[in-house]
Amino acid sequence: MAKRGGFPGGAMPGNMNNLMKQAQRMQRQMEEGQKELEAKEFTASAGGGAVEVTVTGKKELVKVKLSEEVVDPEDIEMLQDLIVAAANEALKQVEEAGAALMGRMTGGLGGGFPF
Repeated sequence: MAKRGGFPGGAMPGNMNNLMKQAQRMQRQMEEGQKELEAKEFTASAGGGAVEVTVTGKKELVKVKLSEEVVDPEDIEMLQDLIVAAANEALKQVEEAGAALMGRMTGGLGGGFPF
């Protein structure tokens, strides 16, 4: 009676070994890319440069820079809005850099495998 499933002789075919090696290489590249991303800083501004924030690739806020003219005790709400807008833009840059990294690593596979 013939065996069903499996590989002849119980060995994995060569192209399966190659696929595993490619997956391991891709994983190493992703880890290296993630470390590079986390080491980068992303800066964005709002209010025509009146507020500037810097975040890391780990999405940690590390710096807020305010111009003197934006610090108006009568309009704290505007300053708060500008800080939020600048922080959100910087975080968006981190997301875009992460997506670009994934695109480079997967070769445009869209996160899946072509089989």
